[in-house]
Amino acid sequence: MSNSVSSVSPWQQEWEVVIGLEIHAQLATRTKIFSGAATAYGAEPNTQACAVDLGLPGVLPVLNGEVARMAVKFGLATGARIAPRSVFARKNYFYPDLPKGYQISQYELPIVGQGSIQIELDDGVTKTIGITRAHLEEDAGKSLHEDFHGLTGIDLNRAGTPLLEIVSEPDMRSAKEAVAYMKKIHSLVRYLEICDGNMQEGSFRCDANVSVRPKGREKFGTRAEIKNINSFRFVEKAINYEVERQIELLESGGTVVQETRLYDADKDETRSMRSKEEAFDYRYFPDPDLLPLDVDEAFIAEVRRTLPELPDEKRERFVYQYGLTPYDASVLTASRELADFFEAVEKASDGEAKQSANWVMGDLSAALNKANLDIANSPVTAQMLGGMIQRIADDTISGKIAKEVFEAMWNGEGDADAIIEKKGLKQVTDTGAIEQAIDAVIANNPKQLEQYRSGQEKLFGFFVGQAMKATQGKANPALLNELLKKKLSS
Repeated sequence: MSNSVSSVSPWQQEWEVVIGLEIHAQLATRTKIFSGAATAYGAEPNTQACAVDLGLPGVLPVLNGEVARMAVKFGLATGARIAPRSVFARKNYFYPDLPKGYQISQYELPIVGQGSIQIELDDGVTKTIGITRAHLEEDAGKSLHEDFHGLTGIDLNRAGTPLLEIVSEPDMRSAKEAVAYMKKIHSLVRYLEICDGNMQEGSFRCDANVSVRPKGREKFGTRAEIKNINSFRFVEKAINYEVERQIELLESGGTVVQETRLYDADKDETRSMRSKEEAFDYRYFPDPDLLPLDVDEAFIAEVRRTLPELPDEKRERFVYQYGLTPYDASVLTASRELADFFEAVEKASDGEAKQSANWVMGDLSAALNKANLDIANSPVTAQMLGGMIQRIADDTISGKIAKEVFEAMWNGEGDADAIIEKKGLKQVTDTGAIEQAIDAVIANNPKQLEQYRSGQEKLFGFFVGQAMKATQGKANPALLNELLKKKLSS
């Protein structure tokens, strides 16, 4: 079986893909959901798991109130119903990294009910994806398979870390839609500051439920669940592989079985892990040690007042306030940090919104990606970049020279004004000096002048280049072009 699916696959005429995602967002609390143990990432194995996390005899869990606040915040941001009463349940199963033999979760009565978000696809089309529920639960520990001479180690530091599990409706019909949805949720939880979204550390991951059905049929096909995918790229690749696997199986007369599968990124394939459990297999029952969680209207109103400007609202504002295109506004509002950085650059540039957007999305983002840095650690601050853009706007430097200035700022040589002064990069706007350079270029290239005047107008670029070279790249481009055209035509 091929490991990739082309953009126009034959099966798309006959089969429809049905996808739902279960996203696990690790809540950004300092302590665990039912204990005072720390949640800091990177501690030595088994140094942050207390007696409550391990479920030792005689201990009682106590709900961390901050997780309820964060869950309600997410529910309000997605237009969901907040349950006035939700219940914690024990989900019973055996797994080596589940010390209690059960996981405390929410089942029949979750804290967040039905909501929705809008995703935007590559062709500009928007689509509403339903959210079935978002419930609170504790995370399990982690199995470590490396450097144990064939054995598996168990690190229980993560046990008891608070999770918000966000369950979508089966509304997605392609891997690209699933990625767009996952990115939107990722952006939202970071805007709300309820999850750091660090996928490498496992703070944000998903399970993908994938099935296929013949076009036109309402009944869903049998689904497979692909567990614990922690990158947008792997989500797309895993879903595409699984879709092709199921279709090939069905078209060859086989049957898709309901099961849990793992995605192997090295081999770019999914493989069977275990048969999929149903709810009754987990023997859910209300946790006798935890009271129901009651959320009143006063608490909801208090949380509502803390909501920030959300991504969709910010994007719309960027379009009408700054005159940006919807695409530019979408890119700049993808993360709260990037949006804040752009607004700081725009302010420092004295209102040069389009230039600010171009530099933030272009040279700055490219430099950050190359250095593997996030926007918070940029060597070029928003004030520095805005100051440089001011010098482009007032014709002190050209856009081309600005790239040299930007590189110097990135390398720690100071702000734009200091670099321009030190390196003598100020743009030449003296008409006489530019005309003198143009006259010399024309005098030194009589053959090209003759060819240009005989109709080979593409040689204009040659004269521009020579004149720029003669002024060491400092001539004002617009002024040079204007003067050069007059000289060549006279």
